[in-house]
Amino acid sequence: MQPSIARAAPGQPTVGIDLGGTKIEGIVLGGDGVILAKRRIATPRHDYGATLAALADLVAGLEQAAGLASPAPVGLAMPGSIAPSTGLVQNANSVWLNDRPFAADLAAVLGRPVRLANDANCFALSEAEDGAARGAASVFGVILGTGCGAGIVIGGKLLDGPRGIGGEWGHNPLPWAAADEHPGSFCWCGRRGCLETWISGPGLAADHERATGRAISAEQIVAEAAGDPGHARTRAADATLRRHASRLARGLAHVVNLIDPEVIVLGGGLSALAHLYAEVPPLAAPFVFASDKRLDIRPPVHGDASGARGAARLFAGAADSVS
Repeated sequence: MQPSIARAAPGQPTVGIDLGGTKIEGIVLGGDGVILAKRRIATPRHDYGATLAALADLVAGLEQAAGLASPAPVGLAMPGSIAPSTGLVQNANSVWLNDRPFAADLAAVLGRPVRLANDANCFALSEAEDGAARGAASVFGVILGTGCGAGIVIGGKLLDGPRGIGGEWGHNPLPWAAADEHPGSFCWCGRRGCLETWISGPGLAADHERATGRAISAEQIVAEAAGDPGHARTRAADATLRRHASRLARGLAHVVNLIDPEVIVLGGGLSALAHLYAEVPPLAAPFVFASDKRLDIRPPVHGDASGARGAARLFAGAADSVS
């Protein structure tokens, strides 16, 4: 279980850490929402002890850079989540964290209580608080990057749940799959056909390779799609992006039918694909079980800074979870 901790005092600076698979970003966020200090370091991959040590050094450096007179509350955005029943990490694609008492160990290393939440939850919280979905009653925040995650904020509060998996959207199957989309590729989680294997950056690249025989990155696919329309590679890349948009639309329609969010915010590297905001809503419409089939899908305001910003807000009262 998460430790019982007090909220940050009004106006008190808080430290926010976004622990990614390849990088760790940390900020000190002032009570007015202004970033007082910021640092980014490489993640010590596959080394649990080194990860804890790096986080301790990062927090100390941030507090010094911000000129803080006393230790600040620390919130951390992480892959996976803390299982409430055991206090251990679950479902992290940074697999060296799994089945570890990460919250307790980090609190011990830092010498203070900490709050941890899934990185997509922190993204959603940041964009709901003062980002693209500010003022919305309900928000579904999606990360489309090396993985595919999501977070749900309702009435300014994270929807987490008794299992700590609120918003674990990417490890459900692609809905309304066509014959050539079933059973789908194997996912790192051990199942086949997870949404993550279709709409993440690597999923986009894998789909292109299956269709064309060419192994290129998502960034290269986007670049080729912007080329000469008469060129075969341009047409192939464009077709890949259209398949991706269709799959994203179906995945989001499924969410709309479940929780009916007022605003959907896209984050991660693929959120920069401008065509998604125009094409996905009409593609999703046939699958939305309502007479009003409109979807309000927005790009992020804070971009890749939202993970750390949301983590820094985990001590604010508005960040309390609802189950």
